[in-house]
Amino acid sequence: MLEKFERYPLTFGPTHIEKLERLSQHLGGKVELYAKREDCNSGLAFGGNKLRKLEYIVPDAIASNADTLVSIGGVQSNHTRMVAAVAAKIGMKCRLVQESWVPHEDAVYDRVGNILLSRVMGADVRLVDEGFDIGIRQSWEEAIADVKAKGGKPYAIPAGASVHKFGGLGYVGFAEEVRAQEKELGFAFDYIVVCTVTGSTHAGMLVGFAKDGRERKVVGIDASFTPAQTKAQVLDIARNTAKLVELGRELVEDDVVLIEDYAYPAYGVPSEETKEAIRLCARLEGMITDPVYEGKSMQGMIDLVNKGYFPKGSKVLYAHLGGAPAINGYAYTFRNG
Repeated sequence: MLEKFERYPLTFGPTHIEKLERLSQHLGGKVELYAKREDCNSGLAFGGNKLRKLEYIVPDAIASNADTLVSIGGVQSNHTRMVAAVAAKIGMKCRLVQESWVPHEDAVYDRVGNILLSRVMGADVRLVDEGFDIGIRQSWEEAIADVKAKGGKPYAIPAGASVHKFGGLGYVGFAEEVRAQEKELGFAFDYIVVCTVTGSTHAGMLVGFAKDGRERKVVGIDASFTPAQTKAQVLDIARNTAKLVELGRELVEDDVVLIEDYAYPAYGVPSEETKEAIRLCARLEGMITDPVYEGKSMQGMIDLVNKGYFPKGSKVLYAHLGGAPAINGYAYTFRNG
């Protein structure tokens, strides 16, 4: 589906799929849980899902003759960390806007984890006191204008790379990769669980799995706490991506499966249930999830298994999108483990 698109390789290749044997047994053994380790996909600053997207965006950035990548996220944004890493890798400057998306109080929150790594990699990091929103942000547009005003040539990458014209392509590739791995494994996954916020990871998967009729088997776990806006954005990105890859069919609202029960109490703030899911996964599998994204999708998957959402015998693939460095910003929360 992606043959006609230029790709700049930033990842190691196909990511490993591992069976979560102990977690599956702990939850009763009725469902087989697997994880696709997008968190281990690259040597660039701990990797993660954003790199799949950026592989299809970087060629456009280079062709534009830009000298500065300009992007935006929250203080502990995984995406901005990856943009900083990619800028370093391809020899560009990087301007990052880090907004106060998370109402989280921790003495070291803006000095550790993702934002620390971005600074180490040489990004020009600007903190802006503005609340969470998945849409286009004024502070980002102002940063783009400021780079221009100072003689730079900016290349604009929106939050999560999501509403970029090529933002959904990387996770179309994820679906194609899973299909190839399923042939090796000798079975197909019945469900794919993914965390959903700015929407292009979910949207790309939806398009990629629509090729074999599994678009509604992609189960998004909302972590935005703005689910109506998120669902609309997923559908919009999916439709744009479907046109790009010539899917040949129209996607409809019901194709976007988004479960809204686990994003509370706010974006980036873990509930007690999220914290317990992080601990359970870590203690049974040694797999680290974070309080913003993967902890919430892990909580969601565990709860859905317990509630019988997945029929007995189902094989469920958990997309581990990365983000573990953010847990450093929650040091007080996990001070006793």
